Amino acid sequence: MTKNWYLNSNDDLTKIARNYGLNNWNELTEFIQGLPYGRNKNRTDFKLVLIEKKGTCSSKHSTLKEIANRNNFPDVKLILGMYKMNNSNTPKIGNELSKYAIEYLPEAHCYLKINNVRIDLTTKRSNFKKIESDIIEELEIQPNQVAEFKIDYHKNFIRNWLTKTDLNFTFDQIWHIREQCIRNLAE
Repeated sequence: MTKNWYLNSNDDLTKIARNYGLNNWNELTEFIQGLPYGRNKNRTDFKLVLIEKKGTCSSKHSTLKEIANRNNFPDVKLILGMYKMNNSNTPKIGNELSKYAIEYLPEAHCYLKINNVRIDLTTKRSNFKKIESDIIEELEIQPNQVAEFKIDYHKNFIRNWLTKTDLNFTFDQIWHIREQCIRNLAE
């Protein structure tokens, strides 16, 4: 796994983490993983994960990657993975997909690769093994790309995917179904 790196940077983000008594990488990752799942007011303000004490896969992992960058921790990569979201690998989405007879939806999920090992710190129950066999593609991104870039990439991926399926839905319908799945995850 990783060496237990110390949070030594004097930047604002690292200082907020240290103000919570988080002095090293292990304490930080455990703290962030324990925060509830929920969208922050601003996807690109990494401090909000710590201040609002919640986050999504994108905001939590981009915050961790940003702190890793600011503290010069090596071999920490932020990954955008497209996977086949379904009831088996993401049961908390509810029955949205079965309601519309959809086998899966391509979902954009963020996680870290540390020393080439995939780590999902979205929640305490997150287990990358659940989605590993359903990964369609992976892309290394930077923390500032979790907002506009990630959303655009995801939407374009779904548009392309729809042209290759026999599903009789518009992009807007699929995105609406996907958004309901995400709301179900947050409950």
